[in-house]
Amino acid sequence: MTEIVNQLNSKFQNATPEEVLAFFLNEYKGKIALSSSLSIEDQVLTDLIVKIDKSARIFTLDTGRLFPETYSLIDKTNIRYGIQLEVKFPDYQEVEKMVKAEGINLFYAGIEQRKLCCKVRKLDPLKRAFEGLEVWICGLRREQSVTRQNIQLVEWDEANGLIKLNPLIDFTEQQVWDYIKTNSVPYNKLHDKGFPSIGCQPCTRAIESGEDIRAGRWWWENPEQKECGLHKR
Repeated sequence: MTEIVNQLNSKFQNATPEEVLAFFLNEYKGKIALSSSLSIEDQVLTDLIVKIDKSARIFTLDTGRLFPETYSLIDKTNIRYGIQLEVKFPDYQEVEKMVKAEGINLFYAGIEQRKLCCKVRKLDPLKRAFEGLEVWICGLRREQSVTRQNIQLVEWDEANGLIKLNPLIDFTEQQVWDYIKTNSVPYNKLHDKGFPSIGCQPCTRAIESGEDIRAGRWWWENPEQKECGLHKR
């Protein structure tokens, strides 16, 4: 698989996101999906994907702790593109078990508790959503954080047994916003209130001037720990 990944990275070294998506959506039709967090990057990818193949699969995870603005964006996105985003939920029994043992806001207690919450609310539902897939489309960009500087356009996700595709890998934040404005892509209105990266409501805050764009995610943790586990390398 390493050889295939290297060949694909070489093949699309100078390709546009549109060219990359067109190839993969055709080559892996029925076995490829965008896992959308409703971020600005994933909204751009949604716009690009719908223009290439409106029937392509796009799903999002509802952890049960999202912002109201995020739920509104799901509706706006469906209406804008005439699609129906798949919404995946955690197992309620696992959530109840976790909350009973660790408390409703366990994530503030320590890194292990926070990772447990991410596992139950995000990782486990994601694994179910991956069933039958061969390619996972992501909105990762190298510029986003120290944990993402070494990512590649095409990667092999060993944990999930999938090809992981990052079409916007070299985009700057300005390029993402330029695309959104030019193409009238719906986005989370919290971005206008100082939230560049938006996850669950209890674990996300607005950032201060000069802070890293992901400083508002799990702000009580060290930067090198700030991943939920979806993008483990």
